[in-house]
Amino acid sequence: PGCYEAYEKKELKDFIADNGLKVVKLLNTHCHIDHVLGNEFVKREFKVELFIHQLDEATLRSVKAYAPSYGFTNYEEATADQFLGEGDVVKFGHSTLDVVFVPGHAPGHIAFISKEDKICIGGDVLFQGSIGRTDLPGGDFDTLINSIHEKIFPLGDDFTVYCGHGPSTNVGTEKRTNPFCAVA
Repeated sequence: PGCYEAYEKKELKDFIADNGLKVVKLLNTHCHIDHVLGNEFVKREFKVELFIHQLDEATLRSVKAYAPSYGFTNYEEATADQFLGEGDVVKFGHSTLDVVFVPGHAPGHIAFISKEDKICIGGDVLFQGSIGRTDLPGGDFDTLINSIHEKIFPLGDDFTVYCGHGPSTNVGTEKRTNPFCAVA
């Protein structure tokens, strides 16, 4: 959860309430500042544990040091409660998410795959017409491209990818048109 300001926290709480949802887990695809600002709020508000990949723990811990320089002077640090890795399965309600390790944007970046629903919650790996940044600490372009080709593209052209920023896309479109990683 990237929520930081009071109105963002309210918007999240209202969405959950208005849709009759129950928060049961807090999953981070990776731990860059824009994806973790609301972790402590969500942990406290909904009494849930935080799950991350262990290789992103240092990324999560570093946020406290640099958040003020980005204007987030009231950042509330959250710590991971459990670690997830390649091959783990997250179950809740009637949903099952497979965990895949997709580094390149962040050292411990993971994606969550629902084979039944044909969705990929991809974080900042693959975007509509783009890919995640690789110029941040722990980023690596070749590793990211390899993650996309080995873990995301094999899912199938009809898989919807929910991106960490911007509109969703699908694997088939990105294979054909994404200038960073399209395949012939």
